[in-house]
Amino acid sequence: MSGAALAVVVVVVFLLALYLLQRYGDLRRQQRMVLLGTLLSWYLCFLIVFILPLDVSTTIYKQSCVHEKTRQRGASLQFKVFTQHVCIPFFVCACDSTTRVCEEPWSYIPDGILPVFWRVVYWTSQFLTWLLLPFMQSYARSGAFSRVGKIKTALIENAIYYGTYLLIFISLLVYVAAHPQWKLTWRELQTIGITAANTWGLFLLVLLLGYGLVEIPRSYWLSSSHGYLLAKTYFKTAKMATEKVSAEENLADVMEEVASVHESVRYNHCLRKCVDTIITKCPSEYKEEMGRTVESSGGEQKALPTKRDLIKLHKKVISGVQRHGQTQVQWSILLDEAVHLEDVAKSQSSPVRHFIHSSPSAHRGWIHRFIYTPTVEWYWECVFRQSFYRLLAVLLCLLSAAVVWSECTFFTTHPVLSLFAIFVQMAEKQHNYICIEMVCFVSILFLCVCVYSTVFRIRVFNYYYLVPHHQTDAYSLQFSGMLFCRLTPPLCLNFLGLIHMDSAISHQDRIQTSYTSIMGSMRVLYFISDGFYIYYPMLVLLLCFATFYSLGSRCLNLLGFHQYITDDHLTSDLVDEGREHIKRERRKRQKTEDGESRRWVRKLYSVK
Repeated sequence: MSGAALAVVVVVVFLLALYLLQRYGDLRRQQRMVLLGTLLSWYLCFLIVFILPLDVSTTIYKQSCVHEKTRQRGASLQFKVFTQHVCIPFFVCACDSTTRVCEEPWSYIPDGILPVFWRVVYWTSQFLTWLLLPFMQSYARSGAFSRVGKIKTALIENAIYYGTYLLIFISLLVYVAAHPQWKLTWRELQTIGITAANTWGLFLLVLLLGYGLVEIPRSYWLSSSHGYLLAKTYFKTAKMATEKVSAEENLADVMEEVASVHESVRYNHCLRKCVDTIITKCPSEYKEEMGRTVESSGGEQKALPTKRDLIKLHKKVISGVQRHGQTQVQWSILLDEAVHLEDVAKSQSSPVRHFIHSSPSAHRGWIHRFIYTPTVEWYWECVFRQSFYRLLAVLLCLLSAAVVWSECTFFTTHPVLSLFAIFVQMAEKQHNYICIEMVCFVSILFLCVCVYSTVFRIRVFNYYYLVPHHQTDAYSLQFSGMLFCRLTPPLCLNFLGLIHMDSAISHQDRIQTSYTSIMGSMRVLYFISDGFYIYYPMLVLLLCFATFYSLGSRCLNLLGFHQYITDDHLTSDLVDEGREHIKRERRKRQKTEDGESRRWVRKLYSVK
């Protein structure tokens, strides 16, 4: 293929990252630098995940054919002279087998490409996550009205942030310098920096992985039950109703402050440009109300705000408007989901094998007319969906068990106990490079789904929250890019340890992958390579047990952050409250549709 597979993966991964950014971000309204930084961080992390299997197969080919070919050439010639006089058919098979074994894999990447590629990808992603994205986060959240003011705010906020990581790096540097047998070369300094970053990433990686390994299979198993989905949707609706009211009240309070500032700062004042900038961020209905208020207020004089007050107010307006828009979109999505699940419950008890939507607007488009017809939809929702989701949950559960077992045993090389290492070594003996790539791709993809899906699910109050349908704010987009860039390198190193392709852990005399070569020798810091990297991943077993018994959800529930727990009295109350919200919204929608129908009929008769 001569690098063609690499080119195809590069293009496909870019389209995947662009699709996710379009789904979560607003490509039209958000700042171009925010979108570019997020897209680049996601793209580079996905590239590492998709290209690492190609690196593994190329390395195994070099190990089994190129590296050992010279050593085995003399033995092969002696074997050829001997078998020519003993068994001609066997010799032919042996020659055919040898020719097939040493064929290049379909995805073989020529020498010299991957090392350069990994250096560019890795160091660019590290520059993004440790320097640029934190700065851009503070820049995007700043309420300053000029670029200089935003840059100043970002530098001040990141001073403590950068100082913390500089302290960790200096501590490791002192540890290495204290050993006289080590010389501090530029290569070792790079290794110390990479080790510090990977150690921080591995610490967070195990926490997220322990949650995802249990929660993803369980979520699919529970989602096979329409009753469970409907009850949880009612619960989420009740919570969202509270958040929606809170967001509306917060926005109203902020708009009152803006209206007060709008009245006090006259049009000839030096701060008027700042006030006009704030007003442009307000919703249109509040702008009109402010205009009417100024006309009726007369010449009443109010206290003038300072520029610092306006900066704080600007920041509050941006946050309040963003939060209000998020809750409105999420509320609409939850209502549609609840109405659909109620329609499923009605269709299940109906003798007619025909899915009936309560809202006529939900069944439009050529896909529903010709492919996903009401009959097909009924069979999927009422017959096949439950079995499919349960089968998928069982398969994911087996993968989770394999990951947990391998994380606890991957450091044992004699005998080999890691299941992923066993699969890769079996395929290596058969020289089946496609099988090696498939095993690596499925394994690392499942690890990434467990980790990345947790990143998309977690919510840190209202500061970090990824919301689909273009509702994610700039801060959350950049924060997710930072997490991806910090989690992906240790995840890939952990995966290479699972398949025994990292000599710093397996201590085997093998050709290293090009990806491992840029990490340097982790043995510079023995207490990390022989201790933390090996034994800390075992903690994933305890985290899986904690997630299985919902200890985190129960703790959050006790602290006042309501979670969906089936045996909790508060949960049942919120489910009933959510059901009442859905009933009220159904009546509102029905009245709206009836009004539109009457207007359409009146318009039709007036035309006639």
